[in-house]
Amino acid sequence: MKRKVLSVLLTSAMVMSMAACGSSETTEAPASNDAAASTTTDSAAADTKADAAASTDTAAADTETAFQLTEPIKAYVDGTVNYVKEDSGKEEFVSQLNAAISEKMGYDVTVEFTALDHSGYTDAVGRMFAGGDYPDVMIMNAGMFRQYMTTGLLWNMADAYDNAEFQSRLTAPGLNESLKDKDGALYGFTPAIGGGCPTYVKKAWLDAVGMKAEDIKTYDDFYKMLEAFTTGDPDGNGVNGDTYGFISAGLYGEEAPHINYLPDFWQDGYPGLLKGEDGVWYDGMQTEATKNALLRMQEAYQAGVIDPVSYTAGTKEAREKYWSADQTGSAGVFCYWAGSWYDNIATNLEKNGVETELVQLDPIAEVAAIGGYLNRESPVWVIIDDGDGDDAREQAIFDAFIEPMLDGDKCQTLWTYGAEGTHWSLKAESITTGTGEKEKTVEYAEGEFHCLPTIADPTTLFKKNHIDNAAVIAPLTNGYSNTTDTVAASNTHFVNNCVDAPQAPSCDTITNEGVAITDAIKAVISTVVVEGGDVDAAMQTYVDTVGSIVEQALSELNAQ
Repeated sequence: MKRKVLSVLLTSAMVMSMAACGSSETTEAPASNDAAASTTTDSAAADTKADAAASTDTAAADTETAFQLTEPIKAYVDGTVNYVKEDSGKEEFVSQLNAAISEKMGYDVTVEFTALDHSGYTDAVGRMFAGGDYPDVMIMNAGMFRQYMTTGLLWNMADAYDNAEFQSRLTAPGLNESLKDKDGALYGFTPAIGGGCPTYVKKAWLDAVGMKAEDIKTYDDFYKMLEAFTTGDPDGNGVNGDTYGFISAGLYGEEAPHINYLPDFWQDGYPGLLKGEDGVWYDGMQTEATKNALLRMQEAYQAGVIDPVSYTAGTKEAREKYWSADQTGSAGVFCYWAGSWYDNIATNLEKNGVETELVQLDPIAEVAAIGGYLNRESPVWVIIDDGDGDDAREQAIFDAFIEPMLDGDKCQTLWTYGAEGTHWSLKAESITTGTGEKEKTVEYAEGEFHCLPTIADPTTLFKKNHIDNAAVIAPLTNGYSNTTDTVAASNTHFVNNCVDAPQAPSCDTITNEGVAITDAIKAVISTVVVEGGDVDAAMQTYVDTVGSIVEQALSELNAQ
């Protein structure tokens, strides 16, 4: 979609992208749909209904939804939508989704997905926006959403959401209500709770070094475990010191809540802007808690307890090293997502011939002191406002794309489990997984829901497309479920040991200068943790570099 009104306040990613392209143009943000526009729209709708007073209720409803989408719905997605990857049954998923949406809408609707790299998603989207290439609908993480929601780029879907059919089936109505701004506008929608990352430990490694999970109660206990994994022979190959205690998908996450992959090290430190209990925003980076967190990571990194790849690793690299067939150079501890990821990790360990039992540690005392592991703000779906002052097209996109996502049946099943016959089935059949001693065959009766072997590796099963059935806010009504006992236990353990992550800040300065703040934070981590530099000197450089930007952001946040 080419926006009819392109004058929007660019986010930091867009600004950086334009700078990279040599552009120096900036524009003002258009006014978003305000009360006057709403009044005009409501008045016009009322006149239409008055003229059609003799019509039936159905005819009136048809009049309100008469706009039909004649062009494909363009959707940008990141790695949280699994089955739009070419080797994962994309064609079947998209084909069945289009058919289900068209059936629901009563006319042909087509969705075209553009899958962007997960780790570089924000930057990639910024570059595309800067070039004038806008989707109709897209996924945004919490931090990205908070930056864009004030730009006038996103459509206010509050009325559409409030009148959606799934409202009657919501089990967590407060989740999307909390996304509304102070004026009641809703610029994003999430179908599930955010989730978070507990600390996973390989049970076989604990046994090998003579430790028990229940004895890991404090940071000192945690660090001693990591040292034992690093200096001993936990993988049983007869060599001491060729393994690591800990591996992480980055030492700092650009996506809020930033610290979820290293909770045991960050503890009460937080490298970002925070709202205090008194309602006042402050810079968590410039606190003793964050300084101490950096020193903990410095000690572990410099001692080789943290795998050095953690500085640059993305989620894929970290995962694959953790469950690799050759455990030499692997690690014993990995903080990653709860729920279905417990089974994913265990399945990949099994596939590679590695002992599969994992332990989810209870939060150590220092993490428990802040409430536990962080439950992140959920990623959201947004609709791009085309800027023509007419909501009809955006409403049609909501009706065709967003609302069916929680229809309880065909569309929701596609978003949850993928395409019938490719990702799951109801046929009577036998399914074999694993190899060698791990091979297992399960017989399914006609009509019994079950997932199918993956295209890339027939010895493992498909599990989830986009929506986690254990975390969705409006459950399926058809009874389909592949939630295993281990996934349910993992989710329960996390829910019982988590606290909501800090709210992602949003103001003009963060929108325009957020990249500079992020780069300064990364520079501190690089200097202190990776290079072993002086933490006070690194913090002073941070203040000298972005201190004024941070102060301006805090001023704006506290004035809101």
